[in-house]
Amino acid sequence: MLDVTVIEDAAAAAVSLDPIRARLLAELAAGPASAAMLAGQVGLPRQKVNYHLKALERHGLIELAGERRKGNVTERLMRATAASYVISPLALASVQPDPDRFRDQLSARWLLALGARLVRDVGSLITGAAKARKRLATYALDGEVTFASAADRAAFITELTAGVSALIRKYDAPDAEGGRGHRIVVAVHPTLKAPVDGSHTDGSPTGEPHTDAPRAARPEAGELTE
Repeated sequence: MLDVTVIEDAAAAAVSLDPIRARLLAELAAGPASAAMLAGQVGLPRQKVNYHLKALERHGLIELAGERRKGNVTERLMRATAASYVISPLALASVQPDPDRFRDQLSARWLLALGARLVRDVGSLITGAAKARKRLATYALDGEVTFASAADRAAFITELTAGVSALIRKYDAPDAEGGRGHRIVVAVHPTLKAPVDGSHTDGSPTGEPHTDAPRAARPEAGELTE
């Protein structure tokens, strides 16, 4: 099972967003189960569960994990193909965000458009690498900083912009034979309030996390290969 996979097909996205099917996906991400087992967990007739499972399987969101005999019946044990799913903007191709349409480095909506493009591009790269049976090397840097003032935040962004721009100018070689283009995205945004119980954040931005919540680790770099 993959840790996360990207849904690029509109029909698959619609299937995953159905409340009952989303509940079945969550149950199957926890471990393999048959329609009869799931029926008891979600409170639906087995035939109804089977109908939803077939739709999920048809779109590659679940797969056969094995079979077992129960009396005169052979039960199919299904499992989710990933522990979690992300819907790519490609699922809404005609209305997907375009960061080049409106560029404003201080706009939260432009940041959202950049994030959507990141999901789209990396999702497509993962899909292509999987089909070609090749490894995809990626790099991510994640960290958290608390600014003492708005002036410090502005100064940080100015220095960050200058530093990254200098590195781009230093290493950019558009005419290099065999060179491959890479996209660089750096994002800065307020930390969301994190409740103690680990439930979803309430979406309200704050300069400090909840006092009882663990502080984010220092910036860490990781390389993912698919």
